[in-house]
Amino acid sequence: MIQIAFSTAKSRRAAARQVCGLMLPGGVGTAAHPQAAPRTGGAVASAAAGATEAGLEVLRAGGNAADAAVATALALAVVRPRAGNLGGGGFAVTRFGDEVRTLDFRETAPAEATHDMYLDEQGEPRPGASLIGPLAAGVPGSPSGLYELHRELGRLPWAEVVAPAIRLARVGFTVDRRLANGTREYAELLGRFPETAAVWLPGGRSPEAGSRMRLPELAATLEAYAERGAQAITEGPIAAAVELAARRHGGILRAADLAAYRPVWREPVRFEAFGWQVASMPLPSSGGIILGQTCGMLERLEWAKFSRFGADRFHLLVETWRRAYADRVLLGDPRTSGASAAQLLAGEWLDFRADRIRLAKATPSDRVRKWSSEVASESPETTHLSVMDGDGNAVSITTTLNGAFGCGLLVPGAGFLLNNEMDDFATAPGQPNYYGLIQGEANSVGAGKRMLSSMTPTIAWRGREVIVIGSPGGSKIPTATAQVLLNLIVDGDELQAAVDRARVHHQWMPDVVFAEANALSPETAKALERRGHELRPVSGVGEVHSVRVEIGGEMRAAQDPRGPGTVGIVNPAVD
Repeated sequence: MIQIAFSTAKSRRAAARQVCGLMLPGGVGTAAHPQAAPRTGGAVASAAAGATEAGLEVLRAGGNAADAAVATALALAVVRPRAGNLGGGGFAVTRFGDEVRTLDFRETAPAEATHDMYLDEQGEPRPGASLIGPLAAGVPGSPSGLYELHRELGRLPWAEVVAPAIRLARVGFTVDRRLANGTREYAELLGRFPETAAVWLPGGRSPEAGSRMRLPELAATLEAYAERGAQAITEGPIAAAVELAARRHGGILRAADLAAYRPVWREPVRFEAFGWQVASMPLPSSGGIILGQTCGMLERLEWAKFSRFGADRFHLLVETWRRAYADRVLLGDPRTSGASAAQLLAGEWLDFRADRIRLAKATPSDRVRKWSSEVASESPETTHLSVMDGDGNAVSITTTLNGAFGCGLLVPGAGFLLNNEMDDFATAPGQPNYYGLIQGEANSVGAGKRMLSSMTPTIAWRGREVIVIGSPGGSKIPTATAQVLLNLIVDGDELQAAVDRARVHHQWMPDVVFAEANALSPETAKALERRGHELRPVSGVGEVHSVRVEIGGEMRAAQDPRGPGTVGIVNPAVD
């Protein structure tokens, strides 16, 4: 039986209440860890109905969480082109049985990339160079990364996992309002490149909501991918098409870059928070470190004892982020990072940070010192999916093109857009990037390096309870993820209520507290201003998609009302 909730509040709540009797973590059914009688069933939360349905289809066919996560991600590459991707990259956090792992399929800088490639002769940033056109594109990691995730942990044959995405591209899908609005909003970018305009601005106009969209070139790419795996994209005619498109528009991405790319399995960032075990993404993502620092400082400050919606809690939350994002300036590719997760999550450093937070007054960001060894003796165009299967295996994936529709260039003959992730490097160290983040030399451009990210795919567990969570949102990803997680593990919210609650954000620089409508009462807002905080309204902080298993085996899924995503639950087959 399949239960799907689409974007109305009523249907979301209905899906979130569905109960799925699970055999929780302990038994694992994967290619790497065979199990005699794996259970069907599970839950999927993603940003698009077609993608959620693809994951549910694979779960119903007997696939596990890895199968369903890959199927969902590939479907997002079809129906959510502004963020879903084959021409981008991402991160996955997995928990199968008691084994927790992370997969880094973040993009890398092409071999021809150089430190000052985005600066003019005076050393000033060249406007748009790291954002528009293929010079802004890193080497895509998704084709190799999603294939590797399935190879290592999947259960079903590869072709069965890719099949739903092929069908969406070949037979077509209905354009939703978000896609129609997005192509209209970014028509200038899409129209810069005839290859892109031919697909996404047919006849010079954005596709209308409710119209049917077919993507035959992308379908052919996915069919080759289903038949030959990652090499179908990273080598041969498709890789050659990527190079040709890049060369035509002044880019440096080459077929050899795609062939040389490798995803990397990494040890997760692990920490305990308010009685829960948490695993999140390590470098080159800053998200897991920021989440761990946030929780570590808040526990030291006894955050849970303060009134939930009062100024004290919001003040302390902002003060922890102010310090975590200051430390982020030091971070980058693990090979060149100025600090490690172990250093920034060390008890002595968290003690030092927490001890310097004052309840009565905000600390100006320009007075917050970054980590150093001396002191110790920091897009809205991303998409996230959360999946859990009937055995309790869990996968949390966040992928991105960086800006909406990436660099704007669609690869002719291949049907996918290239990313503009090179802007996530410190293209001009010390100056803000697209998301206003200040970054340092550790994240400067360099051939083969992986650019720093804020993506925060996360899995938390306590006994038989499991939470799979993550968000898009650029620099707001760690703060959105942290707030929903705290709503769950500190305040005991039901999953949908935790996701629905209004949120705030602070990222060290600019020294501003961004607040969604109704996040702060008038009294709380005034109290924060008296402590020295500058408040500024923001339309949204993240777009969290989450699934959860509670004590007794009840499975719930939640979709963020800030976007049109969907959730669905597949009940186990009954003999």
